[in-house]
Amino acid sequence: MATPVNVALMGLGVVGSGVARALLEKGDVYARRLGRPLRLYRVLVRDPDKRRALPIDPAILTTDPARVLEDQQVHIVVELMGGERPAADYIRQALARGRYVVTANKEVMAKHGPELLALAHRQGVDILYEASVGAGIPIVSPLKRDLSANDIRAVRAIINGTTNYILTRMDSDGLDFTTALAQAQELGYAEPDPTNDVEGHDAVYKLAILASLAFHTRVPPEAIYREGITRLQGRDFRYARELGYRIKLLAIARRAAANGTEALEARVHPALLPQGELLAKVDGVLNAIEVEGDLLGRVVFQGQGAGAQPTASAVVADILDAAQALAHGRPPTPWQGDAELPLRPMTDLECRYYIRMEVADRPGVLAQIARCFGDHRVSIASVIQKETNEAAQTAEIVIMTHIAREADVRATMADVQRLDVVCEVGNFLRVEG
Repeated sequence: MATPVNVALMGLGVVGSGVARALLEKGDVYARRLGRPLRLYRVLVRDPDKRRALPIDPAILTTDPARVLEDQQVHIVVELMGGERPAADYIRQALARGRYVVTANKEVMAKHGPELLALAHRQGVDILYEASVGAGIPIVSPLKRDLSANDIRAVRAIINGTTNYILTRMDSDGLDFTTALAQAQELGYAEPDPTNDVEGHDAVYKLAILASLAFHTRVPPEAIYREGITRLQGRDFRYARELGYRIKLLAIARRAAANGTEALEARVHPALLPQGELLAKVDGVLNAIEVEGDLLGRVVFQGQGAGAQPTASAVVADILDAAQALAHGRPPTPWQGDAELPLRPMTDLECRYYIRMEVADRPGVLAQIARCFGDHRVSIASVIQKETNEAAQTAEIVIMTHIAREADVRATMADVQRLDVVCEVGNFLRVEG
């Protein structure tokens, strides 16, 4: 057969091992598809003497990045190290030397994606990153190719399996946040330090990638509004169910108007979703991405958004795509980040709101609260008294608003919290749909 396509892995952890196993065990199948061999040529590891379940030739292991980046026999570099540094530097070096790159690194692609894509285009190669969002769920390639005939209006997604598992357990089993998190850690769904997940950073990185692709513009992760799930309590899920909603951590990007011009809205936060919506029914560690286009309408991509096998599946698919391009001289798709969409301030958001607060249980309280809402032009849709503490002489109430502007609601909350009759504003959530 023709000259082999040589693949170098940078990282042999859980995902890297899955990729290496697929290349070794299914090499003949891939060779028939490509018309030339696809060979695992070199693997960068920390410890070459470590015992591994995967039968891999010790001769191809190395601890020296230069043996991957500077070897002209390497055609495809697969970065599976994770983290921003040194991964971003290695990817940049590989592209500058004319290598195709495959990565699952969401942080690198969120922070440096447009720059790396432009570099790849200048060098006549490509960087493929399907596994960086949603693991095995195909979404990057559809946004680049299959949905390209559409003007994308909105992307809404549940793209962190850890938080979705925690919220599902809090909702369906009545667990508090701490207990649900502990169970997620025991099952391996959550890291020992879960901050990246539960505070929304992981979802922000993924949304930055999706929004950049969908709207052909650079969306830096630091510009995306972010709230985590740590303030949610079991009573929020009970009240949401009674009102016909479920609570999900949503990543949302959509076209919007700002000062009379088109802008992009990008945010990650918990939200109430009507129970009948498809995204509201996505439970456990599953992920789902809803894309709305002008021609297609709405389409939902759903599946396992994390895990070694789904991620390895997406990585190997990208390797095959890169190998096909090399084997048949197919030019890469250029980065189309030509739109200059400003980001809409979060304070300009308009939606409905759920507000839970503890107040003094006596006459005239609601009138004082309603006056604060009226002063800022926030219309109340309903007020429900939920629980009463007779000993403390307090009551918990839930207020649902009509559509209101975020800045006005925040100003209302600031005034409400200064009232002597308000003990605490327990939670403040946006309503989607």
